[in-house]
Amino acid sequence: MSARLAPPRTWALPLLPALAFVLLLFVYPLTSGLFDSLFDAGHGGWTWWRYREMLRNDDMRATIARTFKVAAPVTLAAVGIAVPLSYWMRQGLRFERLVTSLLILPMALGNVLVALGMLSYFGRQGWFNQLLAALHLVAPGAPLALTYNYLGVEIGLFLQTFPFIFLLVLGFMSGINESVLQSARMLGANSWQIFWRIVLPLSLPGILTAASLGFIATFSVYPTAVLVGQPMGETKTMAIAAYTAAFEGFDFAQGNAIAFTMGAIQLAVVVIFALGKRRTA
Repeated sequence: MSARLAPPRTWALPLLPALAFVLLLFVYPLTSGLFDSLFDAGHGGWTWWRYREMLRNDDMRATIARTFKVAAPVTLAAVGIAVPLSYWMRQGLRFERLVTSLLILPMALGNVLVALGMLSYFGRQGWFNQLLAALHLVAPGAPLALTYNYLGVEIGLFLQTFPFIFLLVLGFMSGINESVLQSARMLGANSWQIFWRIVLPLSLPGILTAASLGFIATFSVYPTAVLVGQPMGETKTMAIAAYTAAFEGFDFAQGNAIAFTMGAIQLAVVVIFALGKRRTA
């Protein structure tokens, strides 16, 4: 006797809690914030004036450029290190599990804990500067300024972003059929040729995916830019601008407009990477 499908009401019941969760915690806040940013009774109802004035504002344009300046170098550095490191590790490494665990450890700590650890380690009186002074690489009274500036934010974001990108790239490279590489070796290809002509092209879709997700994570940076940067200066990102507008200026509509602009930029970057991924697939 063939199995009968459950009535629609029966199989749909387990989906209701998840659907309610998504509606209450994602769809409703999203639509409410978008409505808030687009509606203004004083300007005739539905209007784009907040977005238009925001993009005309020199300070806001500088903030957008500053956010790109924070996010792009970290993403490029993380991908640039993760790709050769993943290729090296997929060939077999002694104590591979231990090395991998150490590399991805910052993922388990969280943004705030990593930033606070940086203040203790890279601060002017931190262990790193004390070590440099003990080795006579810096003067005792002139430590390196590695926190509360742009460089500090870049270091903190790299520590948080690299493990995520590394795991993704390593996963894609590990999925390449070993027989393909063995065939290349039998034909006389060395490790460098195998990497450039086989591993890298086959891994490129995965590398682009990792780069896009890493960029999105760094573009929306907030705690690191506040804790180890200059939130009102060279590390004032769009997330900080949105928070400032909403919770310091009490202009929630403008804060939503900044947040949705940031989301639109991130979505555009995802689309660009997706188009590049399709061309390389």
